[in-house]
Amino acid sequence: MESDDMRDFAAEARRFLDAHVAKAPDRTAVTWGEGDDSMAYFSSLPPEEEREFVQRAREWQRIRYENGFGWITGPVEYGGRGLTPVHDLLYDAVESEYDVADTGVLSVIGLGMIGPTILAHAQPHIRDRWLPAMYRGDAIACQLFSEPGAGSDLASVATRAVREGEEWVLNGQKVWTSVAQHSQIGLALTRTNPDAPKHRGITAFLVPMDTPGVEVRPLRQMTGGADFNEVFLTDVRIPDDHRLGEVDGGWTVALTTLMNERATVGSEGVGPVGAALSPDHLSALMRATWTWDDRALRARLAELLVDALATEHLNARALRKLRGGVAPGPEMSVSKLMYGQNLTHAAHFVSDVLGPRIIADTGQWGTYAWTELLLATPALRILGGTEEIMKNILAERVLGLPKEPVTTAAKEVRS
Repeated sequence: MESDDMRDFAAEARRFLDAHVAKAPDRTAVTWGEGDDSMAYFSSLPPEEEREFVQRAREWQRIRYENGFGWITGPVEYGGRGLTPVHDLLYDAVESEYDVADTGVLSVIGLGMIGPTILAHAQPHIRDRWLPAMYRGDAIACQLFSEPGAGSDLASVATRAVREGEEWVLNGQKVWTSVAQHSQIGLALTRTNPDAPKHRGITAFLVPMDTPGVEVRPLRQMTGGADFNEVFLTDVRIPDDHRLGEVDGGWTVALTTLMNERATVGSEGVGPVGAALSPDHLSALMRATWTWDDRALRARLAELLVDALATEHLNARALRKLRGGVAPGPEMSVSKLMYGQNLTHAAHFVSDVLGPRIIADTGQWGTYAWTELLLATPALRILGGTEEIMKNILAERVLGLPKEPVTTAAKEVRS
């Protein structure tokens, strides 16, 4: 049963939203041939439109922050409300009914992953400087973790940090860095002790992205956009007070970020991506392409919708645990895994429904647009932890299955 506190909070959120934005159209109802048929997971906007998109996100985040909804679970001294994750989820549910700017460029990585890491590990004056700026929308943050030789095996990072007095000099290359082109701050993992076991010789730093020696190069994706980047660090000098945690203690910092990453990625979306799993949308597509009578395709559609429904119930169970004051267990890891798999299965199902129409634009509404999601599916199986890594974690740590045989070096990483 919903408490009086939750009802009051939801009513407050609605008053705030009613005062600033309009109600959103029904995103689940499908009228074939009407509206935008985009199925993009990643942005492919021209540069000028992308800058306007980011600016709208900043402005809406600032309005949220100034009205007490910018960091609902955050400490009051940084502009937060000091409320529970359940209040945060309740606000998201209420806001989904309104036509607001998409703030994913700020929230998915910066506010969802890096903000909590700064709160947990930064020095007080660094928290004072960056946390209000991030949650007010003034600063965007990126995650400088992956490297050409260190993706899933994050403990193999080779970017070096060498101490010189009260500064550190960073040299190396990061890759697949989302939103780096818009960011003011980055959280970097570096190698500070090459003689220590891999995960014990890492130190984490906050890197202002305008520091001399930081170069961001976009990576063009086959979807047409450039959401990811390479970031080169050449003799980048960082003050020691921008270090997070202890010297050679960066693995603990990284785990804080990664735990928040699982929860952030592991949820079904709304809008174009959410429509990919909408029964109304998929059945309308089959009727429009004269494939509704294909029994094999209808059986696959049923399997797809059952998986989506199961994931929805899994997320609901995690929410019930939060309401009861219990931290979710493996639900978020399973949800993250299913999120990528469900969208991948949906894209492949639609490609079989459409046939040649998904690779050649006939001008027909709601057909070729699915190419945007289909081309994004390889990334969905990698971002936030590869499917293979997630399956190993769930098999070994949740189901208690025997560990996969690994080398001595890999054993050090898992310890």
